[in-house]
Amino acid sequence: MCTPLTALRFAMLFGGVAVLAACESTIRSPEANSAQAAGEQQLARKVGADAAALSPGSATYQIGVQDVLEIVVFKVPELTRNVQVSDSGTINLPLIGEMQAAGLTSQEVEHELARRLGASYLKNPQVNIYVKEYNSQRVTIEGSVRSPGVFPIRGRMTLMQALATSGGPDRDYASSDVMVFRTHDGQRGGLEYNIDSIRSGEAPDPPLQNGDVVVVPTSTGKFIFQSLLKTVPVAANVRSVVP
Repeated sequence: MCTPLTALRFAMLFGGVAVLAACESTIRSPEANSAQAAGEQQLARKVGADAAALSPGSATYQIGVQDVLEIVVFKVPELTRNVQVSDSGTINLPLIGEMQAAGLTSQEVEHELARRLGASYLKNPQVNIYVKEYNSQRVTIEGSVRSPGVFPIRGRMTLMQALATSGGPDRDYASSDVMVFRTHDGQRGGLEYNIDSIRSGEAPDPPLQNGDVVVVPTSTGKFIFQSLLKTVPVAANVRSVVP
């Protein structure tokens, strides 16, 4: 059945363009609806896999500006240090000078640094690079949470960890259905997660990636219930003075 809630959810996901399609799906054949559901599940898995690959802490994470790197050169403590990626995407190191870091993985920077050191200064240098601070990565959390705002990603951040960073959902008003909006392949879309299912272990806790916008909507039922509770003491006082 095409309810207003169904239409609203699709509008939130795709900016309103899918509302008509959502309503039309109610008159499609079961085979068509099954194929559509399978396609949506496949997209969700692909987006989730892409997020895991690009998220901080993964081997394929690309270093960004303002990230802090820990550079360790084995048995050469003079070259072991923490450096911050500049706004131009470079790092500055002794003997090497400036070299590009933004847009590369830690392993790629390791190889390039080892190559430059080995070309003129060290024999078979062993270089390890760790990202200590992911300052280039941000997620936005808004809606019915205690402290909405823009937060840096520290290491691998999941949806539940991000919500905890914002103080958690408002217990009085927040819905258990949370939206994560993301740009994927140049298009803006969204996925819906139920945080109660994540808490119980029935659903996985999805990783977030740079630029994600997490929206915790207000539950209409909770809002009405809390509003009624606020009127109860007033109503009780009125009844107490009525004969």
